[in-house]
Amino acid sequence: MAVRSKTAYMSIAKLEDIMRNIICLLVVVFGYTHAPAQKTTGKTDILSSMQVSKLFTDPVRKTLNIQFPILRVYKYADKTGQYYCILTESRDEITTEKDTVNFKIKAVNVRFDKDSFTKTWEINDNILKETNDEHSIWFWTKYIEFKDYDNDGLVDPIIIYGTSGSNGYDDGRIKFIIYYKKQKIAIRHQNGVLDFERETQVDKAFYNLPPLLQAAVRKQMEMMTKNNQAIFPAGWQLAMKNKKTIINEKR
Repeated sequence: MAVRSKTAYMSIAKLEDIMRNIICLLVVVFGYTHAPAQKTTGKTDILSSMQVSKLFTDPVRKTLNIQFPILRVYKYADKTGQYYCILTESRDEITTEKDTVNFKIKAVNVRFDKDSFTKTWEINDNILKETNDEHSIWFWTKYIEFKDYDNDGLVDPIIIYGTSGSNGYDDGRIKFIIYYKKQKIAIRHQNGVLDFERETQVDKAFYNLPPLLQAAVRKQMEMMTKNNQAIFPAGWQLAMKNKKTIINEKR
């Protein structure tokens, strides 16, 4: 019986190692070429005050017509690029309780490309002091979201802000702004101490939005009710299920 030399055994072991490495390499290549494309949409970042100052200098703010102090900047991305949503409030007064009073707000959404910003949309609003005796208006950042609800690679921003009146939240307004495929869709709500004062107006286009996006907005409405920040008309859930555009309790 033939006896293999020590050198022969070493050569065979080396050859086996080479074969194993080749197989591993093929598995990696095969897995990479057949793996699904990675999503470009990811988590939303909130910029620090230092990042905001560095990125949005005075000349940049002037170009974007940002005149109010910046409250918060959200950074997000989707398959069309990288974006920043800049929330600003006028900060007109400081109360004795150290609360900030704003008469106006402005949101500016920009796309960042090649070291420059391009404005994609903006929101402007103010208190209705003469008609509703509103005291302040501000962004409700607890409810603001930047997510891809229909998995098409595009972020669908939900911006929410509201006002306070003589009775605080009880007679203020709430406004939902949804941006979907370059379309601006709104829900406008008026709180009221009395039943007949409450009314919710829903843009007809809202009911054409993806079901998950509609559900996300309704969830926020339910959360506002739980937090005593909104008083929606009785039966508003059923009314929205039936695609009503005007929801109230008027007789």
